[in-house]
Amino acid sequence: MVTVEDGVATKLRGNPDHPYSRGELCPKVNRFLDRVYSPDRLLYPLRRVGAKGDGRFERISWDAALAEIAREWRSRVDRFGGETLLPFWSAGTQGHVQADSLSARLFTLLGASRQGGSLCGATAGAGVAATLGTGKTIDSDSIRHSRFIVLWGTNTRITNRHLWPIIEEARSAGATVVVIDPVRTITAEAADWFVQPLPGTDAALALAMMHVIIRDGLVDQPWVDAYTDGFVDLAERAAQWPPTRAGEVCGLEAAEIERLAVAYAATRPSVIRMLVGAEHHEHGAMLFRTVACLPALVGAWRDLGGGLCRSNGTYMGEALNEFAIPAPDGKFGRSLNQSALALSLTAVTDPPITALMVWNSNPLVVVPDAERTRRGLARDDLFTVVHEQFLTDTASYADIVLPATTQIEQLDIVPAWGHMHIGFNSPAIAPMGECVSNTELFRRLAGALGLTDPRLFEDDETLVRHALASGNEMMKGITFESLRDAAVQRLNIPLDYRPYAEGGFATKTGKVALRSSMAAALGQDPLPNYEPARESPSGDSDLAGRFPLVLLTTKSHTRFLNSSYSQLPKHGPLEGAPHLEMDEADAAARGLLDGQSVRVLNDRAVVLVPLRISKRLRPGVVSLPFGWWQHQHEGGRTANALTNAAMVDWGGGVAFHDTLVEVRAAPA
Repeated sequence: MVTVEDGVATKLRGNPDHPYSRGELCPKVNRFLDRVYSPDRLLYPLRRVGAKGDGRFERISWDAALAEIAREWRSRVDRFGGETLLPFWSAGTQGHVQADSLSARLFTLLGASRQGGSLCGATAGAGVAATLGTGKTIDSDSIRHSRFIVLWGTNTRITNRHLWPIIEEARSAGATVVVIDPVRTITAEAADWFVQPLPGTDAALALAMMHVIIRDGLVDQPWVDAYTDGFVDLAERAAQWPPTRAGEVCGLEAAEIERLAVAYAATRPSVIRMLVGAEHHEHGAMLFRTVACLPALVGAWRDLGGGLCRSNGTYMGEALNEFAIPAPDGKFGRSLNQSALALSLTAVTDPPITALMVWNSNPLVVVPDAERTRRGLARDDLFTVVHEQFLTDTASYADIVLPATTQIEQLDIVPAWGHMHIGFNSPAIAPMGECVSNTELFRRLAGALGLTDPRLFEDDETLVRHALASGNEMMKGITFESLRDAAVQRLNIPLDYRPYAEGGFATKTGKVALRSSMAAALGQDPLPNYEPARESPSGDSDLAGRFPLVLLTTKSHTRFLNSSYSQLPKHGPLEGAPHLEMDEADAAARGLLDGQSVRVLNDRAVVLVPLRISKRLRPGVVSLPFGWWQHQHEGGRTANALTNAAMVDWGGGVAFHDTLVEVRAAPA
């Protein structure tokens, strides 16, 4: 809710009538108006006048900017075909229409390369779908009814803070809260029980829990017999994973695994809450597929507040209309993985990528293998356009930078990842300077390119109406007018929703696929499994010998979370600066002291940061937050300069957390 006086936004607060957030804002947007009115805000189109990366630009008119973009795109498309154009975008606006609506139409009609894969979320969804047939799980609001809550690989109090009051409500009614995480997060500190496996070993832990549940007769056999396929095969696989074996892999005591399995199976309703952190491993989809089998064994889906709870974004994606339209010849351009931008910009492809358009994202900071991405962005023959609110690390490599509106300057609808409510986003103030929304930008680009398809020029209200008019049953009762008037509406899903209490899974048989034909069709093990990553202490022995520490690149900062917010002046003093966390035993073995400057290194890059000796990590594991920009790092290299760019098993994600490094003292 924005207070406006004489056209100026003077106050921004959460909506107290929102059924889920109840008026609380995330810390990253508590100072959002500082962002809107920042003196560093981009307000006019710019053309690069220095070397790429120098960040030197001159102001130009919108007409000049559009004419140059149209000329450069046409010449490249004429020479190489439409696939020489690559759009790159993410969720920077947090809105549906401004994310990828007219942009999808424009680039589809141009025959451009398509952005495939996902930096986060898709792998988790694909893994769960191999077990349930869909990524749809329970409503997070129903966790208030749970009595055994497992927060698995998610730092709820920072990255999902609106769920925490619901968890506390459940705990006040007798629920036990368990956190499973390789880092002792602030959520772990607040839990009743903390389990700290080594990074990437979660599937082994889940298999050992299944072993105990089956061995001790804790299976809800009637539910399993009625609503699952492959139990006998799963039991044979789980028999291979006694707690002693899993304990050696996970770095846990067998007795703790036994106790966890028994408590989980014996308490109802029980829920496992997972988001996206654990998916960033080479076998991330298998990890989620494996954990998703646990609720079936104990019949947790029977109960309100029982089962598995993942992102509710799957519901939103199904409920709302999408925007892409078929290309003129009925074909879409090739798909290039978002996570592999470094490869797309530096490898020899046919046709080559010669034009890049970026909006809603800062890829030089958020994609893996950042130094290779930097080399790609620095290519003289690459024409790059960035639509942004600030001169980001990526924008400093652009040929043309265009000024973007913020969320309070544009019309949109806001779907949710954490709950079942859609929000209506009305513009509160006029756009600053010459800023335009994403949709207005793509209307202008279509005009500059001489395109005439009327679908490229629809106004924002028409686009919002299209998105809402999907005809999906979940959208019943939600119209443009009703959402505008109410500000927020819940999907047409009952509060006592139990999606799979009596089966009805989206698999071919309608049952939980304990043995998964979907996984088999992807060339994966049809049964839950654990394998160490190639880039891990148990993987390539030469690599592990040279770089013996596992690097986690986490969201440990509380004030901004995402790279979009890290540069605001008031965030820096509150967060300090990026630093490397390391266990005191590892520091002592290397003769390192708290506070000294260290080099975090592997074959990809060297990153300079201060060292912080910590009790949050186990020996052999270090942590460096991602999201800080290059100028906020001592040596100008960010966390993702180090990260593994290998693709995960399936789902299109990337193995950020399967990264090995060594740490040494920085030269004096």
